Amino acid sequence: MIGAATEPHRSSQRTTRMRTPRLLLTVVAVLGLAACAAPGPAPSPPPEGDGPLVAFYGDSYTLGTGASDPSLRWSTLVSEERGWREFNPSVNGLGFVNQRDGRTDDLVDLIVEQQPDIVIVTMGLNDAFSMDGAAERIRSAIDDDFDRFRDELPEARLIVSEPFWYLEEATPESRQVAAWVAESADRVGAERMEGAATWLEGGSDEMMAADGLHPSDTGYKKIAEIMDEGLRELGL
Repeated sequence: MIGAATEPHRSSQRTTRMRTPRLLLTVVAVLGLAACAAPGPAPSPPPEGDGPLVAFYGDSYTLGTGASDPSLRWSTLVSEERGWREFNPSVNGLGFVNQRDGRTDDLVDLIVEQQPDIVIVTMGLNDAFSMDGAAERIRSAIDDDFDRFRDELPEARLIVSEPFWYLEEATPESRQVAAWVAESADRVGAERMEGAATWLEGGSDEMMAADGLHPSDTGYKKIAEIMDEGLRELGL
């Protein structure tokens, strides 16, 4: 168990986590988390061992952008605590649609090639910035990715988290993407974890990195604690 686990289901009372300057919010809305759009390094192969192979499918919040070291991102903290062999090909700025065109390495393909025992999906944050012009594409792409995981990894345990969010209030666009993710996950029989959009809510500024967009080491530790509790509730 990673520290003192926090209840994974959000309270109805919202508390202020951070306030983003209007100019920064405008830039982010135009570019889709602009600070995390650059591609990262090629994913490391999973370590050798006897533990379950677990693949993480996400964006900068799962890649660990903002952490002082990759070993301090939430996926690695959770994997090390549980004896999992981690495969994390997550990409800065990635979404079900965002940053997908022109990529030579499709993350779903990379994950399927590994034949993991468990797939944990945290995608959707960046697509919220593209809803005005790509809503139908986003809805279809969510279905396509989940269908591929279910069809090509029929024995894998598929766990879908509500998309992460980085402001004190979710936008209508982010809530819509989250609703589509939930609907598609239910359709393919995936297990779901709720509340990730608010997991850093109520925390102090130390929860966020200097860019104001990504978690700090402290923020990732809190995500790991809540994720760990949610996984235990699912029987893992």
